[in-house]
Amino acid sequence: MASDSSMADVNGRESVSLNGEPVVKRAREHVQLSTSLRIPKEPQNKVTVVLGAQWGDEGKGKVVDLLAMDADIVCRCQGGNNAGHTVVVDSVEYDFHLLPSGVLNKKATSFIGNGVVIHLPGLFEEAEKNLQKGKGLQGWEERLKISERAHIVFNFHQAVDGIQEQQRQQQEGKNLGTTKKGIGPAYSSKAARNGLRVCDLVSDFSVFEDKYRKLAEHYKRMYPKLNINIEEELEQLKGFAERLRPLVTDGVYFMHKALTGPSKKILVEGANAALLDIDFGTYPFVTSSNCTVGGVCTGLGVPPSYVGRVYGVVKAYTTRVGVGAFPTEQDNDIGELLQSRGREFGVTTGRRRRCGWLDLVLVRYAHMVNGFSAIALTKLDILDTLPEIKVGVAYKVDGEPLPSFPANMDVLTRVVVDYETLPGWCCSTETARSFEDLPPQAQNYIRFIEDFLQVPVKWVGVGKSRESMIKLF
Repeated sequence: MASDSSMADVNGRESVSLNGEPVVKRAREHVQLSTSLRIPKEPQNKVTVVLGAQWGDEGKGKVVDLLAMDADIVCRCQGGNNAGHTVVVDSVEYDFHLLPSGVLNKKATSFIGNGVVIHLPGLFEEAEKNLQKGKGLQGWEERLKISERAHIVFNFHQAVDGIQEQQRQQQEGKNLGTTKKGIGPAYSSKAARNGLRVCDLVSDFSVFEDKYRKLAEHYKRMYPKLNINIEEELEQLKGFAERLRPLVTDGVYFMHKALTGPSKKILVEGANAALLDIDFGTYPFVTSSNCTVGGVCTGLGVPPSYVGRVYGVVKAYTTRVGVGAFPTEQDNDIGELLQSRGREFGVTTGRRRRCGWLDLVLVRYAHMVNGFSAIALTKLDILDTLPEIKVGVAYKVDGEPLPSFPANMDVLTRVVVDYETLPGWCCSTETARSFEDLPPQAQNYIRFIEDFLQVPVKWVGVGKSRESMIKLF
């Protein structure tokens, strides 16, 4: 039963306040919203995303280079210099690790987002090495922007990475096969909230120095054998701070202006690949960042509604660097042929890549997570000499089919792969410049992939250069 001190007046009685005094009635004010605000607006600009759909090394750099030719902004959103992208322009082969591959486009702005962890000596060394190769990188500092929120990889992070790998080998008899670039320890610092960011380095250096010393001492307590030359690294960082300052920007504001301003083509270059994602990859043999499409939003400060087309890059066979389960691996003559013809060595580490047949169960899983708009199928020419080609289409464990890609790596190591065998074409595809130029068997191979994934193949790579990427539609 309502008391007379209630403010509710559903029956027309005089309203009273909680203390019994009459409520002073005011004319109801209508806040008239602009009609245009109530109509959902399509974003002015959307980002186009290029992601690896396997275990990395799919040839993302070539696809990015192709799309970056007319891009206005090219972004990196995660990872660090554990990534390796090779781009061939005017017969010059450039190797990128931290710099976006689009930095070769002198009309585009390259952006390193907050989700990237940056080893500053590595960044400047990479630029110098590529400057010596050709003219493509000239003026790179004038067209590079770096988010002030990006975390820094210190030399001791790299040393700790190596120590951790040694400990895993000694304690468990196996390591994770990291690049020892300090990526995991840097992301650990970030998650532990004792990491240091670019904004710390380029502001008050005395405050930065104090935080750096505390972090270095923290790691020395954790790893007593760790040798850190604090004074030397601080001196080096002080010099980098001056070079870095003109490049640093508020990444969120930078991306917001790009997305909501005049028409722009914005490209995002993913590092690593879906099966190396910290959440969705073959854990624990993964990297320490989200290299699936969600990492674009968190690594750049981009709202999901601004993500446009997502292109998955798929090698025409499968490779993996380091340890971990690999269901379609061919530890035989086929694997040797793929390795030698494909020149399968890691760009970052130089390690020999393990090789096997194309695993469409794995790629379909990557599509589930990323929602690919289309596929770029690379290195089709490496299969040119094979009389028959196998494709993994299903997994079984103990004779029972698996309905989905397993999270448990102990299960993945036990899977038996069901293969579909397709006829090879036994002739060179390297001169093909259209789908019709390809042998019928190669065309059928592409159609088989499309039908299985229910995703169209937009490009097919049959060589190393930009011109060797055949556009299908």
